[in-house]
Amino acid sequence: MAGVGRRTTGRAGARRAWLAPALAGCLLAAGCSSGYQPAGPFRDRPEGPPPQVAPPSGTAPAPAPGDPAEPGSNPGPGGDPNVVATDLTVPTGLVVLPDGTAVVGERETGRLLQVFPDRSPARELMTLPGVDTTGEGGLLGLALSPTFLQDGLLYAYLSTPTDNRVVRFPLGGTPNPVLTGIPRGEVRNGGGLVFGPDGTLYVGTGDTGNPALAADPASLAGKVLAIDVFGQPVGDGPVFTRGHTDVTALCVGGDEQLYATDDLATGPDEFDALAAGGDHGPGGRSPVLEVPEAEAGLGGCAVSGPYVFLGARTGEQVLVVELDGRRDPVAEPEGFLTGQYGRLRTVVIDPAGALWITTSNEDGAGTPADDDDRVLRVLPPSSDADSPL
Repeated sequence: MAGVGRRTTGRAGARRAWLAPALAGCLLAAGCSSGYQPAGPFRDRPEGPPPQVAPPSGTAPAPAPGDPAEPGSNPGPGGDPNVVATDLTVPTGLVVLPDGTAVVGERETGRLLQVFPDRSPARELMTLPGVDTTGEGGLLGLALSPTFLQDGLLYAYLSTPTDNRVVRFPLGGTPNPVLTGIPRGEVRNGGGLVFGPDGTLYVGTGDTGNPALAADPASLAGKVLAIDVFGQPVGDGPVFTRGHTDVTALCVGGDEQLYATDDLATGPDEFDALAAGGDHGPGGRSPVLEVPEAEAGLGGCAVSGPYVFLGARTGEQVLVVELDGRRDPVAEPEGFLTGQYGRLRTVVIDPAGALWITTSNEDGAGTPADDDDRVLRVLPPSSDADSPL
């Protein structure tokens, strides 16, 4: 596969297998403090009784995922063992709950649905109000509170008619604004959300089609922002890094390194390692990896040990790349699930070591199948049959 990044070692033809990842840690249960001092207790206005979030059906824990299989080989939604939910509308945000189920957000509707690893039917939980889906706007990202077991809160990055913003809410409750005023455009609205190990919430934004905003330190566009759970700047923030085009996803490695996928308007997309104050615009910091435009459309990332998993919509695949101790690619990235499910976007790793992946075939750029869009849950590639999961 042609997929050489700017910092790829060039060892094409090096080993093509990947170890099954061992999770370095579960951010969902981190429970770390960001160091802020709450001004007072947080209360949500009720919006009817909240729905009960059900565990997987039956009394057994979430089932182990199967090895990647050809569609139709085992029962499941559509007869495919890899598919855990079907008939969604551009599922973009996804978080895994402590009970092993997932909450998925639809970009085009603002709906949140609970998806089950045992392939039970998806269950609608709520619809976020005020979401504007024109252009490339909508419900663009989700993150789970690092103290979810105590506060039951989710965070969402969404578009309104006038801005992009971050809100927080309990399932079934009223969204409360955390950070507002992020520039909103017809294109390139960002949407990456992730909590760092210290409880900092990182927010990836887009340049809205105006690259000058990404370079402007006074603008929130084309940035990665660092805030606490009340929307207050962390460190020298809120601007953590600048010079980005469209930060579609953020992820954290086991070494606490923060990464971003940047979907560039033209040319190759970038997978970046971020550091406070970094400039990722022209002449700035080099990316960890560049993905050629024909294989890219990066929209998701997840890290497990030295392995990175990137959802590539245009390439219709998940790219897998191993990084060395300097965060340089060991070899060229390899494609996984290439061409099997169309455009692949969000990628999340659960505590069982499985990849949750969303398709993005209903977004106007794909060719949807009858059961699109879908959520997949599969094991990542492994080097041999005896690799631990």
